[in-house]
Amino acid sequence: MPKRFKLTRRFPCAMTEDGYRRLRRFAKEAGLDEGEALSFLFEHFDSVTDHENLTARLRLFNSELDARKR
Repeated sequence: MPKRFKLTRRFPCAMTEDGYRRLRRFAKEAGLDEGEALSFLFEHFDSVTDHENLTARLRLFNSELDARKR
């Protein structure tokens, strides 16, 4: 039996403009709204990410994070 799609949590989050534009583009291409797209990505996180690439990208993002906050 398929899971019922029920929004159980709402949380405020901060996103960069580039990140939000990419989320909107992904959601539009997939025929989803932004919340549904985020749910999909996090429910299937391990299968839609490459661990080695994720680690390298995360390291780079973290190194630039303080500058982005200013």
